Amino acid sequence: MKTYQVVGIGNAIVDVFAQSDDSFLELMGIEKGIMQLVERERGELLYAAMKDRKQAPGGSVANTLAGLGNLGLTTGFIGRVHDDALGRFYAKAMDDNGTSFVNAPVPGGELPTSRSMIFVSPDGERSMNTYLGISSELGPEDVADEVAGQAEILFLEGYLYDKPKGKQAFERAAQLCRANGGKAGIALSDPFCVDRHRDGFRRLVKELDYVIGNEHEWESLYQTDLSTALEQAAQDSGLVVCTRSGHDVILVRGEEQAVAPVKRIVPVDATGAGDLFAAGFIYGVATGQSLATSGRMGCVAAAEVISHFGARPEADLKALFRREGLI
Repeated sequence: MKTYQVVGIGNAIVDVFAQSDDSFLELMGIEKGIMQLVERERGELLYAAMKDRKQAPGGSVANTLAGLGNLGLTTGFIGRVHDDALGRFYAKAMDDNGTSFVNAPVPGGELPTSRSMIFVSPDGERSMNTYLGISSELGPEDVADEVAGQAEILFLEGYLYDKPKGKQAFERAAQLCRANGGKAGIALSDPFCVDRHRDGFRRLVKELDYVIGNEHEWESLYQTDLSTALEQAAQDSGLVVCTRSGHDVILVRGEEQAVAPVKRIVPVDATGAGDLFAAGFIYGVATGQSLATSGRMGCVAAAEVISHFGARPEADLKALFRREGLI
């Protein structure tokens, strides 16, 4: 038995939420429905403009780990926070929620803890403005042998590729995990991230055990239509997962293909949908479920998180899986 069933590596970001309408987004020059990186000054401006703010530990991979913790798996998170109020809040909140935050907050004169200002529209769309701060300094020195090497499954965040040190941390963690018999995979993160790192991601698809992306990310990766992109991905990767907004999820492993049906619901807040899909899917993989069942678990977890405000599950996901006949 390894120490961790799942270890994630990614940006440790405090999510700061506020409701907003389209006119506010236009006034502030915020592009609706996507994640944008902002500099410190812009981040402070947007933070000050938020009314009735709520904060929670976030970051894509960290949200996935919260879902896996909800499902009872032992999880660890490799991330970097500053020893400031937000950083201490983040580390404690992760530990309190059952995920071991393996790196202590960093003292001294470094960048502040990362934060993402998330404006949630009445239709549930979220517009994310992320100041990366100290998480952009995550490097290979933050990846301990006894963490990455003791993971049954490693989950990587594509956004880490935006910084050379993050890329090195990412590759060290994957190498340690796989050298010790674990499985390593990645979420492609967003189409713009894929555009920035297409060559590197194409290489990773061939080297890693599983890759999760949505239809736009796969099309961007191979610069072709979805069907052709997935055919190529299936030849390159051990396991390919494609989510499609409002449509069935496609899963391909070699010659094996499966479809996981999506039950459409009106979102209260779409924040975390992809992150919790990954949680349900990885739980299925970790517990030896079929492709179709793993995909369906992802869909059920995603549906739960978009049914309320915030990026982390509030219901007992395992109970929802039982209700759907998945376990």
